Formats: sequence, C-alpha cells, structure tokens
Amino acid sequence: MTLWLALRSLAFYCGYIVIVGFFSSLAFTVGMLLPQAPRQTLATTANALVVLWLRLCCGVKLRVEGRENIPQRPFVALSKHQSSWETYYLQRLLRPVSTVLKRELLKIPFFGWGLAVVAPIAIDRGNPREALRQVMQQGRERLGAGMNVLLYPEGTRIDVGASAPKFNRSGAALAIAAGVPVLPVCHNAGGCWPAHRFIKYPGTITLVFGKPIDTTGRDAKSITNDVAEWMEKTLAGLTR
Repeated sequence: MTLWLALRSLAFYCGYIVIVGFFSSLAFTVGMLLPQAPRQTLATTANALVVLWLRLCCGVKLRVEGRENIPQRPFVALSKHQSSWETYYLQRLLRPVSTVLKRELLKIPFFGWGLAVVAPIAIDRGNPREALRQVMQQGRERLGAGMNVLLYPEGTRIDVGASAPKFNRSGAALAIAAGVPVLPVCHNAGGCWPAHRFIKYPGTITLVFGKPIDTTGRDAKSITNDVAEWMEKTLAGLTR
C-alpha cells in the first residue's frame, strides 16, 4: 500500500513540475503583456490543473461549503494553513487576489518568477516590523485596486493535530484600515497533502468559507480571536 501511494505521489509530482514550469514561464513572458486580472487567470490555470492532477493521480477530492459567503467586493481572507494545497486552490478561486507570502519563494527558478508577476505581498519574516508595514501599505493598495488579499494568520503550515500558534493580527488590522470585510477560511487539506511530506493520501478535502466579518467599529484583536475560535470549532467538525 505504501509503495502504491509513493508511486501515485511520484506520478503527481512529475506532472506537477511540467504544469508549474510551463505556466510560470507563460506568466513571466506572455503574461507581462496582459493587465493584472487576465495575467492572474493565465498564471493560475496551473493551479486549477494541479488540483485536477492531484485528484486523478492521488484520489484527492474536494467539497466546498459556504461558497455563497464570498463577498462580491474586495475583502481580506484569513485562511487555515496546513498544506500547499490551499495556496494553489485559493489563489485560483479568490482571484484577483494578492497573497501575503515569504520573500524567499520568489527566488525559486520559474515558480518564483511566475509568482512574482501576480502581485503578491512578499515579506521578510525575519523583520516583523517591516513586514507589517508592507502588509498595511501594499495591502491597502491592492484592495483599492479591486483585488482581494489572502493571509495565513498562523504564519506557517501547521501539521494536523498540532496546536496552532498565536494568530497574527495584521490581516484584521489591514481589513479595518481599508474598511473591508474579513472572510474566514478553514479546511483539512493536511490530511491528504501533509506539509513537507512526499506522500499524498486519497480522501476528500473539505473547504469551508465562514460568514464575512464586518470590521466597522471592531479592533484587530477581537476579530482575530473570532477567526481563531471559528477555525478551531470548524476544524474539529471536519473529517478527512
């Protein structure tokens, strides 16, 4: 069984490399001739194909709940971070979107070059003060331009069953400053695509969008606490 899972995972990564390499190359060449919205659509075609290829190779299905809760105007999404899966799926679904990510990712050949042209907010996690300034400044610019902003308030991928660290408040602070709602997002992708592991496991990922949180008259601490509590409760009800 383990050998079979390993072979299926190997097949997935073979296709993954081709898909990401091809569309990343398109993004930083042909994509540079396009406005930001169609450029993201072009680049994230890779994301859609990666999710499809994962299903075909590894038997990973998807169930989405609360799609109707996604606002029709710019918002800040705060998502659970268990896997690489959500970085692909959410960047495609929530486009046009600017994702807050670590700067080092942009240095990866082809992948990073393609990522750089879809307007991420690339921060230095070793310099929290400067990172917060970037999120607030660039985040407001992105929201003002009609884009959404996606953050992972846990800061890093958290293994299934591990205790979540204290949530970062920058996403809520940005939403308050920009006068936009917060969209809480939870999922159990780590059960099928565990962080930092080669083997992918068959199953169904459940992705849940909570009701958007109005930031009017709220403070970042209370909003962040509400999101953290909702994620903990929602995650406890999800099964792989």
